[in-house]
Amino acid sequence: MDSCLGIYVEPNIIKYAKVSRDHDNVTVDSFGIKFYDRIGDAIKQVISDTYSYKTPISINLSEESYQYFYMFSLLNKSDLKKAIQTEYESYCSDKGINRNAEETRYVLVNDLDDKDKLKVVHISAKKNIINTLQHHFAEYNVSSISPIGVGICNIANLEAKENVLIINMEEDTTLTFVTDKKVYAVEKIEEGSRMVLDSIGEKENSYSKAYEICKNSTIYTMESKDLQEEENVYLDDIMPVLYKIANKAQEIIESGTLKIDKIYLTGTLSVVNNIDLYFQEFFKTEKCEILKPFFIKDSVKINIKDYIEVNSAIALATQGLGFGIKSINFKNRDWKDDLNDIAAKFQKNDNGNKPNGKKSLNIKFDFSLKGGLDKIEVNLCRLAGGVLLLTAIYAGFVIFLNAGIEKKTEEITVVKEETVAQIQAVTEDIEKTNAKTTQYIQLRQNLEDAKNEMESSNRDKKAIPNLLTRISNTVPRGVQLVSITQTGRHIVIEAQSQRYEQLGYFKGVLKVQGILDSDTIISSDGEKQGDLIRIRIEGDLP
Repeated sequence: MDSCLGIYVEPNIIKYAKVSRDHDNVTVDSFGIKFYDRIGDAIKQVISDTYSYKTPISINLSEESYQYFYMFSLLNKSDLKKAIQTEYESYCSDKGINRNAEETRYVLVNDLDDKDKLKVVHISAKKNIINTLQHHFAEYNVSSISPIGVGICNIANLEAKENVLIINMEEDTTLTFVTDKKVYAVEKIEEGSRMVLDSIGEKENSYSKAYEICKNSTIYTMESKDLQEEENVYLDDIMPVLYKIANKAQEIIESGTLKIDKIYLTGTLSVVNNIDLYFQEFFKTEKCEILKPFFIKDSVKINIKDYIEVNSAIALATQGLGFGIKSINFKNRDWKDDLNDIAAKFQKNDNGNKPNGKKSLNIKFDFSLKGGLDKIEVNLCRLAGGVLLLTAIYAGFVIFLNAGIEKKTEEITVVKEETVAQIQAVTEDIEKTNAKTTQYIQLRQNLEDAKNEMESSNRDKKAIPNLLTRISNTVPRGVQLVSITQTGRHIVIEAQSQRYEQLGYFKGVLKVQGILDSDTIISSDGEKQGDLIRIRIEGDLP
């Protein structure tokens, strides 16, 4: 039975899951979430808790980016690889990226718009970030480093000819588009759990408590209007982020040509109660549901929700067990990996059995020659064979070691050259800045004086028009403004909507974007008038 420990790392949180595979039977042996201040201590604790000192570990790639290229499907493998490298080098040249400082992988899929072409889902990440990530796990057996945007598909129950979108709401949110069980595109949006946990964590002074608050929060839906507001006091922190994620996902789907049949929700924010019902209100024709690993069965002993919150770690573990796309592994093989493969091969062949379960041939070598060998000659033959075997092992070890040293030396040289170039550029900028400091100080003072004079004269004149403009640009769909009144710098806004969460989001926008002074904003209880709910929001101009 093979095992792999999947570890999903993001700031302040580690999710882990140890998964075992016996032929087609996949089980989760242990899993959990840890909050940390020092990542090294947290990793040691996870390894200890799961007893995974020698177990292969699969971790997530960090800060990766995605590019898309299109190639003719008739190209052979070698020409296709060269063409992709050329396209990426051109991309780096246009974007001012140092190609030698990047590590890349790619996935091929048939282009839906042109049958004669292949779509290349190209993934790139900085080598120094990968090296830093590996450094945290230097004492352990890391077998795979994979982008979660692709790896999350490993645990989804995908069907042939089906178009699926997986919305993974972790630190940032990844939108993974899958068609006919193949990854077609991955989009990243900056809104995610980090914004919600940071906001609540500042108020509660605890990241773990912020996570528990998210887990115990319930979204208002048309079926749950009777919930009391005090049970959801942090919805003002949660709802704006979820609203932006749903809106951006909706915009990306509408701008593409892929018609989505089903939407899976996963990640940290998927633990919020009723989130599937909330997203279903945005996507009328697509079925929305929480992503459950395809091999997990309902159990009275463990709540299925506990598995779901570590979906990313489970997906990484299955990647290490051979599921998914092997070519997306960003860990470069070294001599340790080769030795581990050899050890695994010998372990599987133990007791005269091959990996496929068939008995190996028991071959005996006959060293007898015509006339026979005496005892001394036999011993000399054995000694010579032992020396040759040791020499071969030593030579192989030296070759692997030298290859690893040369590779690390090349990486250090690239990083060093890049650092020297950046230092030189910074030094030149400092010299230019110092040469022009005296001239710029006077110009800046003149501009500031003029700006202050203009702002002083126009502040009161343009306050109300600016307020109306900002409100009109931010009012969400479904919210109607009934009236806006002003007394000095005090503003009273009456608004109405058919849904509570839209009014809550509108209040949050006024506060977060500084349209009204956040310290003075108050709102009345909602008054229901027919199908509409009306509230009054008061606050001072900033």
